[in-house]
Amino acid sequence: MEITLADIGRRFNQDWVFRRLNYQFTAGHRYAVLGPNGSGKSTLLQVIASSLTPSSGQIRYATGGHTIEPDHIYRHISLVAPYMELIEEFTLVEQIRFHFTHKKYQYGLDEQLFMERLGLQHAKNKQIRYFSSGMKQRVKLALACYADTPVVLLDEPTTNLDHQGIDWYINLIDETKGDRLLLVCSNQEKEYGFCEHFIHITDYKA
Repeated sequence: MEITLADIGRRFNQDWVFRRLNYQFTAGHRYAVLGPNGSGKSTLLQVIASSLTPSSGQIRYATGGHTIEPDHIYRHISLVAPYMELIEEFTLVEQIRFHFTHKKYQYGLDEQLFMERLGLQHAKNKQIRYFSSGMKQRVKLALACYADTPVVLLDEPTTNLDHQGIDWYINLIDETKGDRLLLVCSNQEKEYGFCEHFIHITDYKA
C-alpha cells in the first residue's frame, strides 16, 4: 500500500490548518505526525483516511500498482481516534462480532484468541456503556490492530490508558505491525517510540 500526498492543504473558512504538504507513505514503515495540541495532526489524519477532503492538492492510494478510489479506501484502513465511539448498547462480544463482519481477522486469529489478547474475558457479556474509558480504549485499539488491513491510523492511542495499558499497547503494536503502513498522531514519545519517520505538522503552516 502507498499513500501519496501531493501539495495537500486543508483549511477551515479562510484559516489554513496546513498546506503544501508533499509526502509518500509506504507499506512496512511506521510514521509519526508530531505537533502540539490543536496544531492539525488529527485533521491531517482525517484527510489521509479520506474522512475529510483536502482543500488543495491531491491524495492518491495505490496497492499492487492499482489505484484505489478515495470512496473505497475505508476497506483498507483501520482507524482509532478519541472522537470515535463504540456502540454503547452492545456487549463486548457483540461489538467484536459486529466489527469483524466488516473486517477480517489477521491471519491465525479468531474470536477466542482475540478475547484472550484483549484481556477482558471477564467483561465479554457486559455492555460497552459500563466499561471504563481505559477499557474502551483497549477495545478500540485491539479492533483496529487485529483487523487484516494494510493501513493502521492511530490518533493519541494511549488516551485513558494507565501504565499497564500503555505496556499492553506497545506489545500490541509489536505483535501486529508486520509489513503494514502504521501512522501515529501524537505529542507523547511513549505513543510513537517505535516509529522510524517523523512529520512535524508545524512545518506546513501557511
